[in-house]
Amino acid sequence: MRIWCCLCIIDDEEDDNRREGTMEGFLANVDGFEGNFVNEDGDGDSKEREKEGEEEGEEEEAPFAVAGAAAAQFSLALNRRRQGEETSLFEEMVSAMRCGGNWDDATWRSLNRCSFLSEGETSASASTAVEDRDNHDLNHKRAKVYSGFHESTTCPLTGRDFNINQGSSNSSNNGIFDHNFILNDGSDGNSFSGNGEIDEKHEGGLMVEDFETRMDLTDDLLHMVFSFLDHCNLCHAAMVCRQWRAASAHEDFWRCLNFENRNISLEQFQDICQRYPNVAEVNLSGTRNMHLLVMRTVSSLRNLEALILGRGQLGDAFFHALVECSMLRSLDVNDAILGNGVQEIPINHDRLCDLKVTKCRVMRLSIRCPQLKSLSLKRSNMAQVALNCPLLNMLDISSCHKLTDAAIRSAVTSCPQLESLDMSNCSCVSDDTLREIAHSCGNLHVLCSSYCPNISLESVRLPVLTVLKLDNCEGITSASMAAIAHSYMLEELELDNCHMLTSVSLDLPLLQKIRLVHCRKFADLNVQCSMLSSVMVSNCTALHRISISSNSLQKLALQKQENLTMLALQCQCLQEVDLTDCASLTNSICNVFSDGGGCPMLKSLVLDNCESLTAVQLSSTSLVGLSLIGCRAITSLDLACPCLEKICLDGCDHLERASFCPAALRSLNLGICPKLNTLRIDAPCMVSLELKGCGVLSEASINCPLLTSFDASFCSQLKDDFLSATTVSCPLIESLILMSCPSIGSDGLFSLRWLPNLTTLDLSYTFLTNLQPVFESCLQLKVLKLQACKYLADSSLEPLYKEGALRELRDLDLSYGTLCQSAIEELLAFCTHLTHVSLNGCINMHDLNWGSTGVGFESLGIHNGSSMFSFENFNKLIEHPNRLLQNLNCVGCPNIRKVLIPPAARCFHLLSLNLSLSANLKEVDLVCYNLSFLNLSNCSSLEVLKLGCPKLTSLFLQSCNIEEETVETAISECSMLETLDVRFCPKICSMNMGRLRAICPSLKRIFSSLTPA
Repeated sequence: MRIWCCLCIIDDEEDDNRREGTMEGFLANVDGFEGNFVNEDGDGDSKEREKEGEEEGEEEEAPFAVAGAAAAQFSLALNRRRQGEETSLFEEMVSAMRCGGNWDDATWRSLNRCSFLSEGETSASASTAVEDRDNHDLNHKRAKVYSGFHESTTCPLTGRDFNINQGSSNSSNNGIFDHNFILNDGSDGNSFSGNGEIDEKHEGGLMVEDFETRMDLTDDLLHMVFSFLDHCNLCHAAMVCRQWRAASAHEDFWRCLNFENRNISLEQFQDICQRYPNVAEVNLSGTRNMHLLVMRTVSSLRNLEALILGRGQLGDAFFHALVECSMLRSLDVNDAILGNGVQEIPINHDRLCDLKVTKCRVMRLSIRCPQLKSLSLKRSNMAQVALNCPLLNMLDISSCHKLTDAAIRSAVTSCPQLESLDMSNCSCVSDDTLREIAHSCGNLHVLCSSYCPNISLESVRLPVLTVLKLDNCEGITSASMAAIAHSYMLEELELDNCHMLTSVSLDLPLLQKIRLVHCRKFADLNVQCSMLSSVMVSNCTALHRISISSNSLQKLALQKQENLTMLALQCQCLQEVDLTDCASLTNSICNVFSDGGGCPMLKSLVLDNCESLTAVQLSSTSLVGLSLIGCRAITSLDLACPCLEKICLDGCDHLERASFCPAALRSLNLGICPKLNTLRIDAPCMVSLELKGCGVLSEASINCPLLTSFDASFCSQLKDDFLSATTVSCPLIESLILMSCPSIGSDGLFSLRWLPNLTTLDLSYTFLTNLQPVFESCLQLKVLKLQACKYLADSSLEPLYKEGALRELRDLDLSYGTLCQSAIEELLAFCTHLTHVSLNGCINMHDLNWGSTGVGFESLGIHNGSSMFSFENFNKLIEHPNRLLQNLNCVGCPNIRKVLIPPAARCFHLLSLNLSLSANLKEVDLVCYNLSFLNLSNCSSLEVLKLGCPKLTSLFLQSCNIEEETVETAISECSMLETLDVRFCPKICSMNMGRLRAICPSLKRIFSSLTPA
């Protein structure tokens, strides 16, 4: 018999002595049986074990008992683990990485390489096996972990079955220890293979391999994974197992030590330095005893390349000891006190390349670094600095307020290879110093002299300068531009807040970026630079003239230049221009953006809130988008832009004439231009046009062959000739809205025959008296709206139900009309193909009584006026033609008193019925099998309600003077009712909502007033 013990440990470091004692007690009790941890290296041949199991027979029962006792003792010991306090980051680091530390104790060896004594083996052989397993685990893959076995596993043992339950899981605050015991005998025919894998099957035919979770991570793979971890997580990973500890201790992960703001002792730091002598970068900024730590660093880490210090005091001894770090390349000291604050600090190093001494308190600095290339003394308060750095090419002395003009001149001129100089906020710098710098530093490319009020550059020549920043320099004037013009290699120029600057005129072939922000007196910009790609001009209130010539500029934004009146552009690649809130621009600006104006590739033009524009005339073959939002003074718009796809005219209230010939517009809304009277559109791609509200539009020409939707509602001046011309030029129109177009007559309606695809026609609020042109011309019409057509005679709709006109019609709106009761009844009786009918506000409609139509009630055993019917007669009704009506709206019909829809009406498709605001309606009797929505709100006279609507889901009875018992009887037949609204019903008590739910269990929502009846 053998025991497989599957262990899963997720825990912090445990107490060494307790774990050692636990494992020794466990092994002392398992001396009489064989066992094995599942590993990749098997111990013994499976066939020999199978033979030994058969010979032992019943003698196996005793070791089985011993194994159970051992497992119980082992589990009990693990449940007594102590709850230790977590160590700090560096204590964890030292504990995890120290050789011969806690991780090499007997406990870890027992857990990782435990091998129970096989029968016949000696203690010496067992020890040898343990050592071999140690070496294998360090140099090869980790052991496999088998998990996911059935909760209860049956293992045959010498003819008897033992059912061993899976071990429970014991948890503590620090981790979880899970253990599983699976007993097996060699006689069952299932054994280990030679390589330690399991070959047997579990109950149900599943292989153990189906449940195994492999953790065979190689050292190379662990190295790759650990490369993404920081030092804190590496310390935690080191506590998982010996392989992870070894992998996490690789020097590749500890070449950069960051102890910023850490509370690390000198002993801990010394231990780490001894363990990793090849550390290349150390950060000790903000640590206690920084001077002692850095001295230890200098003396211990001979391969150090980068050192970061700060927020402390550094003695003079440190700077003398720097020469011992021969490999040092970068030194960063920030916010520190150097020496005693009054003495001269020497920094001498032969290989130092990058030095930063920023925000430090020191009186004098002497720097001798022959290999130094980058030096930053930003915000340090030294009064003098001596530089002996012949290869220095980048110097930053910005905000060094105590440096005098002479000190700056002496320091900078001693660096002949200087290429970049930042001396912003050095208020003592003068033009004389700049002239000396220009003479001594012939390779100077970048100069930042912002916030230097004493410089004017009038006599300074910097021919190879590429970047010049002069923000907030009060001495910079228009005369300074002559000196800047000699910098023929200049690429970037910043002149923000130069309040004395009035004009800029530059002709620099390489200039790419110019910036002018908050220059109060700046009035004229003239830039002739072929490489110019960025122009930033903002809040220059006096600016009135701009002239730009560039072959690289693609986007120009000149927002809020209120006094800008003249703009000249010669920009061959310009694509976007934004002139928002340039209120002084005149109509001449259109010439700049038209063909031949200097912007041949312009695609987007924004002229929002340019209030001085009155007539916009653009002719551009490249323009795609135009925005004229808020240009209220525009009265004329003439666009000849064949590529124009988008235009915004919101707020153009005074537009009178508009022409889009040609244009690539797909949709256009001119309903926001109420004064528009003349319109010409030639848009071959347009599909939607809206002229709603153009009440004075009298002359219009529309040539849009792909137009499908046209809304001309409230265009009261449009006449028949316009409609006739439009139907010829736009033959694909499908939806035509002519609401409130009283000038449209029969001649115009007859022209609709040229629209074979017309399906929607709205003639509401017109003075039509005859619909014969519609019946003859619109054969495919599906939606017809005739709201408030009060001049239609009662016989005007007879072709619909007597002659079969408009057979495709599905939606008919006769709201607020004057048709008599008989005409409405005949229409509803014979136009069975209609699906949506609206009769809102029809004052001549008295009753909706379909009880006398179709098959007689008596023939079906149904009494007239009764809503009760038998479903046995339902099949008889199906045999007759059914109405296709789905939605019926009779809102606000004051003379309706009774609504009767019995089964004989054949309204089997009716889904929605709206009778709200019918104040005189008293009786409603409905038998509609598919009705789902019924609105009887504000029917204050309602007394009788009978419903045979099994699929009704929503019933609205708001403000109805109806008895509670009537409602209860009505909803009892509605088995699918979900929503009931009885608010403001004076005869229905809000306290009795429970009764309604009991009568109709399907109710989900009941809306009722809080005040009881």
